[in-house]
Amino acid sequence: MSTSKQKRQAKKAAKAAAPKNTANGTSTVNETSDANGLSLDSLKISSERTATGVLESHPLSRDVKIGQYNLSFFGRVLIENATIELNFGRRYGLIAQNGAGKSTFLVSLAAGEVEIPSHIDIHLLNHEADPSDVNATEYVVKAAKEEVQRLEREVEDILATEDGADDPRLEDLYDRISALDESTFEARAASLLNGLGFSQEMMRKQTKDMSGGWRMRVALAKALFIRPTLLLLDEPTNHLDLEACVWLEEYLKSYNRILVIVSHSQDFLNGVCTNIIHLTQQRKLIYYGGNYDTYVRTRIEQETNQMKAYHKQQDEIAHIKKFIASAGTYANLVRQAKSKQKIIDKMEAAGLIEKVETESTFKFKFNDVPKLPPPVLQFDQVSFSYSGLPKDYLYDELDLAVDMDSRVALVGPNGTGKSTLLKLMMGELQPTKGRIARHTNLKLAKYSQHSADQLDLELSPIQYMRRKFAHLKGDTDYWRSQIGRYGLSGAQQTSPIKTLSDGLKSRIVFAELVLSVPDIVLMDEPTNHLDMESIDSLANAIKSFSGGVVLVSHDFRLISQVAEEIWVCGNKTVTPWNASIEAYKKHLAKGVKI
Repeated sequence: MSTSKQKRQAKKAAKAAAPKNTANGTSTVNETSDANGLSLDSLKISSERTATGVLESHPLSRDVKIGQYNLSFFGRVLIENATIELNFGRRYGLIAQNGAGKSTFLVSLAAGEVEIPSHIDIHLLNHEADPSDVNATEYVVKAAKEEVQRLEREVEDILATEDGADDPRLEDLYDRISALDESTFEARAASLLNGLGFSQEMMRKQTKDMSGGWRMRVALAKALFIRPTLLLLDEPTNHLDLEACVWLEEYLKSYNRILVIVSHSQDFLNGVCTNIIHLTQQRKLIYYGGNYDTYVRTRIEQETNQMKAYHKQQDEIAHIKKFIASAGTYANLVRQAKSKQKIIDKMEAAGLIEKVETESTFKFKFNDVPKLPPPVLQFDQVSFSYSGLPKDYLYDELDLAVDMDSRVALVGPNGTGKSTLLKLMMGELQPTKGRIARHTNLKLAKYSQHSADQLDLELSPIQYMRRKFAHLKGDTDYWRSQIGRYGLSGAQQTSPIKTLSDGLKSRIVFAELVLSVPDIVLMDEPTNHLDMESIDSLANAIKSFSGGVVLVSHDFRLISQVAEEIWVCGNKTVTPWNASIEAYKKHLAKGVKI
């Protein structure tokens, strides 16, 4: 039997079984689950957030358009009199500077703080799966079953209304129910989890026994499985290794509903997005067609043309004003002056061309340090296992060296020991066998993706830095200057750290790291929560640093900018990759199965 015939018969059967003239009972967006396994009602409309807007798209449309949109957080205006326009089948990258309100915007949409048609189900991924007694596969399958039940209820509710069988939403609902196909749940859940880096053993592990990073992957697999109409992903690559990032990029290329992604990875946005939304310093949402590279080219061209038009208009106004000022009291000249003034009045009434305001960027810079002669940091026949047993060795008889000129990127799947290797270098872990030699005067510092968790959230950035570096005895102006170098200005410097975005918290950690004046810097996922401009500034700082750098990152672009050596971790050892990071990505992409 053909699919279309099945659908027609299902419509007739459901309509015959449904009660007649029932009041509208369509399911609401707020019954959708979020990435934490909770209903979006649990997100609640926050007293700290205020959002207003007017729904302008048709109530039955699969597109979303909201006009006169405003969003505030803790009394600070983030978005003002903007338009939200999300078209079905498009994949949007949402970009802005740290602290502009990207994450707050996604949470507000998911919480239903402005009206969105009830048939558009929303799924927000910004939190890991709950720790529970179910394993990863069971968690995803359970969510899929609940989604089928929700969709079937929505079909029943639509058919229970007058003329419900002719409702245009039914076609999409039948397609989604058919595509989910309960007989394939376990196999497809396992395929998604495998793509995100899970082994068969990891899939059987209960979520309560997983780290936060692995539970985030479980939540991501759930979001991808149920394929909501509007999928909101907030930094989905933050807990992924390069292999999983490549897989996710390939998977999302075919997402054919509505996708909005916040990501710091230009490479990822280039591969996935059909459109870019720029949240500007003027608190507007500006839309661009194409991926991130296309956005950059288009924006540069538009701003160049705008500045040309601005200067031309300003020159014309200056010329007219000069004539008016020189008109004196001669009657014919006074009449001409009044006529010229009307030209300026018309320009102002129509709206003068605005000068392009360049976005402020912070200039990251490491303090220069004197060169230490090699060997600076050397591994000699190092073996390590967390249990201390040879059968569990993560590394076996490892020989390597890092010096003041090193620019090393560590790559490889999660679980192969990249972060462990940094901990061994730092001295946080000791070798099970062998020795690690460090220069007597070597000073190491490490940035971890969890470093911001150590901040005292009740203190302001100034209070925190004064307490951390009490021996420097700087006054308030001194610390304002120090923190200001990292892009925190004005009220951000004196507000409690808990009110700042994750990106601004990361900048405080970087400020703290630089003030420790290290000889070698170890970085574990430093780009998490940073915006594009901050990452470029970090890359420039690494390139000009007089000390050494060892880097773990899932950001291909950062690695391509700074790494002079690429070490692949795996099979209990570290192997040099004698080609570019772009070649490594192509190598990974060849093995991707969607």
